[in-house]
Amino acid sequence: MPEQRWVRIIPVAFIMYTIAFVDRTNISLAMSQIGRDLHMDPTQQGNAFGLFFWGYVLLQIPGGYIAERWSAKWFVSALLVAWGVCAVACGLVQTQRGFLVARFILGVAEGGVWPAVLVLLSHWFPRAERARANAYWMLCLPAAVIISSPISGWILGRWGWRVMIISEGALPFVWLLIWNWYIADHPRKARWISTGECEHLEATLQHECGELDALPQEPILKTFLRPEVLLLVVIYFLINCGNYGYQAWLPTAIAKGAKNLSNFQIGALFAVPYVITMAGMVLNSRHSDRTHERRGHLSFALAWGGVFLMAGVLLSQNSPMLSFIPIALVGAGSYGGHGPFWAIPSETLPRRVAGSAMGLINAIGNLGGFFGPLAVGYLNKRTGSFIYGFGTLSLGLLLGSALALLLRPTKKASSPDTAISR
Repeated sequence: MPEQRWVRIIPVAFIMYTIAFVDRTNISLAMSQIGRDLHMDPTQQGNAFGLFFWGYVLLQIPGGYIAERWSAKWFVSALLVAWGVCAVACGLVQTQRGFLVARFILGVAEGGVWPAVLVLLSHWFPRAERARANAYWMLCLPAAVIISSPISGWILGRWGWRVMIISEGALPFVWLLIWNWYIADHPRKARWISTGECEHLEATLQHECGELDALPQEPILKTFLRPEVLLLVVIYFLINCGNYGYQAWLPTAIAKGAKNLSNFQIGALFAVPYVITMAGMVLNSRHSDRTHERRGHLSFALAWGGVFLMAGVLLSQNSPMLSFIPIALVGAGSYGGHGPFWAIPSETLPRRVAGSAMGLINAIGNLGGFFGPLAVGYLNKRTGSFIYGFGTLSLGLLLGSALALLLRPTKKASSPDTAISR
């Protein structure tokens, strides 16, 4: 049955990266405790959250290349072990410097996972399905917050930040076995797929790759310097500035505006925007696949996020409680563009360079995860308010929306036969 690709590949990758996202972001709930115990001011706390991303860039380009030329499955298996060790180490350190070093190394260990999974999905889902496949997998980003925030808040309140980080850091070792059992690099390597579906998928994917591979060959450095690749880098940088700046400081902003809430209540309230985010990601990606259009869906999503974040900032001056409504709608746009965004490289670049190009985009773009939280922390320290920090993030999302319109339109899906769809 065609649906097996959706119920075997997507959920296993989904949970795997949910664990990764929890291990990199769970410190946002514990920022005040960590700052107090390790003697960090708001700027240093923002730096501690964002330092992860300087390590994260190192394996991005090699990760895409290794996954395409060797094996996405076994590369991710090795990284599951490495980041599990590093995540546990983050909860064991005793000094500010040790914590910063552990966060950096955790970033290195997780760095190759994202491009490797994008390569894996491109081996399983034709062009007509790719935005949905990407978005369904990337639902792990908001799902990680929804699932983990109340639990992390409860562990944090009962046992403290060290137990929270160590217990969640051990999860990759459990999921390693399931990943290795279920995942195959290509349809032809999967035992559970029917012969007819395997042959159709391989033919469809080969046809689509042939259209791109027929383009004149060029050095990989020249591919990296293509205007559309550089534009995608800038757009993704702005997306991550907004998403991670928003995520890193929203629990603190909630706690500041509602001082009587417990850690569990703050965690539960923090999860609300990400429920709406999941709906936005699904709806936008499904419509993108249905219309075979990417850049307009990306631009609209980022404009949505920027407008609602700005509305929340403006309302917070007079009605802090009411401002939570537009704030809760931000992620439906700022994350909702992920499916169309990540369909663009694999639909416009030859397969031999697409993995490395996606690594480059993710590597430099994810530095926004450093600068976004750092900017909010710095402006909060200087002004005593989150208004200017969140306002800056909203302007970045609006700029990303405008830049998305400069991307070239992607080709409509084509294949020898009708593409298999869910």
